[in-house]
Amino acid sequence: MYSAMTMPFGDLNPPPRLLMGPGPVDADPRVLRAMAMPLLGQFDPAFTAYMNEAMELYRRVYQTKNKWTFLIDGTARAGIEAILVSLIAPGDRVLVPIFGRFGHLLTEISRRCGADVHTVEAEWGQIVDPDAIEDAARKTRPRLIACVHGDTSTTMAQPLQDIVAIARRHDALVYTDATATLGGMDVAVDRWGVDAISSGLQKCLSGPPGSAPISFNERVAASVNARKHVEQGIRVEGAVEGNGPVIRSNYFDLAMLMEYWGESRLNHHTEATSMLYAARECARIALEEGIAARVARHQTASRAMVAGLQAMGLAVFGDLKHKMPNVTGIVIPAKVDGEWARHSLLHDFGIEIGTSFGPLKGKIWRIGTMGYGCQKRNVLICLNALEAVLRQQGYAAKPGAGVDTALAEYRKTEAA
Repeated sequence: MYSAMTMPFGDLNPPPRLLMGPGPVDADPRVLRAMAMPLLGQFDPAFTAYMNEAMELYRRVYQTKNKWTFLIDGTARAGIEAILVSLIAPGDRVLVPIFGRFGHLLTEISRRCGADVHTVEAEWGQIVDPDAIEDAARKTRPRLIACVHGDTSTTMAQPLQDIVAIARRHDALVYTDATATLGGMDVAVDRWGVDAISSGLQKCLSGPPGSAPISFNERVAASVNARKHVEQGIRVEGAVEGNGPVIRSNYFDLAMLMEYWGESRLNHHTEATSMLYAARECARIALEEGIAARVARHQTASRAMVAGLQAMGLAVFGDLKHKMPNVTGIVIPAKVDGEWARHSLLHDFGIEIGTSFGPLKGKIWRIGTMGYGCQKRNVLICLNALEAVLRQQGYAAKPGAGVDTALAEYRKTEAA
């Protein structure tokens, strides 16, 4: 046994950081407090009531009446995998519009599910032309169109209404990954007609990574239940199973998870109690603020950030018409060492911003203004620190121009 003198590690004491990257971002303190609540047994009536409350709260966040709106235990990718592995049968044709890293992720997961995957790509910094998606759907006749709503790797957001309309014309289902947009942009599942959707807590919902809210309609539920096979150890007498191919994941089997979250409460796994508390509080806070007000707050921060950066002479990356308000890409100026700048921001100012991936690696920075972190003071602090860091590398910008311009943008909004 270790003594107090020989214990190799001390108490957890994370250094103070202002997380202004593309996620995770700072959690709302109320969410952290919720996670400290006492544990309950997973079939305690108080706990199953919290499960039901979480379902209803996320119906409102997703703006849907879908009965099947619940949590997948795991980070945002767990929600993606649960939907795709449960919906895609081997040989199904899937069409993926790609405009950044996470479109490639949907392609990767779909292929692992045995799908016949077709893609249509746009240059990073642009969205995929709906006409190109229509043409690809006409040629491939997909069963499913899987699309990212907002891709943080490029900071772009793909309009979903066009994709849903295309899918309906070609009798396809639509799944979208809203990890980067739920709680920061309008995500209207029923109004848009999205069939299945997933997200995570760690971005605009202001929680820790570890829970993935999902929602899907009855078309998807029927497809999943056609593949329902209950594991032997929990099968009850008279259980009705589907005649389709077995879903190739036990943990992410939506058919069994529907039984767990539904009225039968058929045991599937031990629910992640503290993460359910966190997810419930994330949704409650978002609805308390109001979805429209929350979206407007993110839009204001985006305008202020963009105006401030441009006043510093910096170029904002990508098609600004389709830029997410939740994250902003900045072209790293010539002769500026992008990684040195990020290091200085982190270690001199305690501010984390992101770089990017693939063709954008080392070419842009990404600054997130998401959820709890989407505050005026954080925008101003970040712009001020970035100016100081750039000045140390010889980049000339009018002193204070970024902060002054961003502050003026906020004051215009506040006066309106």
